[in-house]
Amino acid sequence: MPEWTADIDVDAPLATRLVRTQFPELASATVEPFGIGWDNAAFLIDGHVVFRFPRRRIVARLIEREAAILPHIAPRLPLAISAPQFIGKASGEYPWIFAGYERIDGATACSVVLSDESRTALAEPLARFLRALHDVEPAEFVARGLPPDEIGRLDHEKRFEITRKRVATLTVSGHIAGEDIFTAWLEAHPPLPLGDAKRRLVHGDLYARHILLNDWARPTGIIDWGDVHLGDPALDLAIAHLVLPSSAHAVFRAAYGPIDDRTWNAARYRAIYHAILELDYGVREDDTGMREIGSAALRLIRTAVVSANGA
Repeated sequence: MPEWTADIDVDAPLATRLVRTQFPELASATVEPFGIGWDNAAFLIDGHVVFRFPRRRIVARLIEREAAILPHIAPRLPLAISAPQFIGKASGEYPWIFAGYERIDGATACSVVLSDESRTALAEPLARFLRALHDVEPAEFVARGLPPDEIGRLDHEKRFEITRKRVATLTVSGHIAGEDIFTAWLEAHPPLPLGDAKRRLVHGDLYARHILLNDWARPTGIIDWGDVHLGDPALDLAIAHLVLPSSAHAVFRAAYGPIDDRTWNAARYRAIYHAILELDYGVREDDTGMREIGSAALRLIRTAVVSANGA
C-alpha cells in the first residue's frame, strides 16, 4: 500500500459540518473543495479562509506544530506563510485537530507552466525568503515544541533504497527514459552528517506545490508547513535544484549567501529524491500537476548533472 494512502477521506459535507459546528462565526459560510495532497484535504470557506484536514494519522500532529510555530515567525519573513487562525478540535465525526488559514492570493507553482525565464526570476525571491527563514534563531521555537528531523529526510540508507525502487518502476512504465543517472548520482554522493550547531528552523517540504505565484509568476507565499522542524537547511535549498535552471543557481546562491559544497550536494540529493517521489505519486494517483512538476524537476536536474560531469 502506498505511503500516502489516506486513513480518512474528508469530503465537502464532512468539512462543512465540522467548520460550521465548531466555529459559530462561520455557521453560514460557503464551503468549496480547494485541493488534496497526500497529507491533507483542503476546503475554501467563504472565499477567503482555507481549512486543512489531515488525511493520515501520522501527519495529524503536524497541525499542532504549525499552530505553535508559524504565527511567531510569519512577521519575520518576506513572503506570506500559512499561519493558522482557526484551530478545530477532534470530535466524534473526525478524530484529529484541523486548522483554518487566511487564503494567500496566488496559484500553486505546480498548476502553471513556467518558462526558463519565469523560473530564473524565482531565484532571488526564493533565496531571500530562505535566508530570512534560516536566520531565525531556533532556540525559542524548540522551547515551543519545534522537533528535530524525526524521519531521516537525508538518511542515505533509507532514502536511496526507496528511490532505487521508484526509479525502476518509473523506467519500466516509460516515465523515466534514458540512462539512470539519478540513482548513480545518489549512490556516489550520500549526504555528509551535519553538526547540531548548523541545524536551523526549516520548512522541511518545500517544492512547487507549496509555492504560490501571482499572475506574473512571482512568489506570493509559502504554504503547507506541517514538516517544519529543526533540521538541515539543505532540505529547503533543494528548491533551487527542483525549480530553477542551472543557469540561475549562481543568482540563487548570491542572494541566499554562502552555501558550502556539503550543503549544496545534500540539497541536490534531496531534490532528486523528491522529484522522483513527485513523479511516482503523480503516476500512481493520476495527478497531472504532480506528474509534470516531477518530470520537469528531473529534466532540470539531469541537465545540471550532465553539465557538471562534462565540465
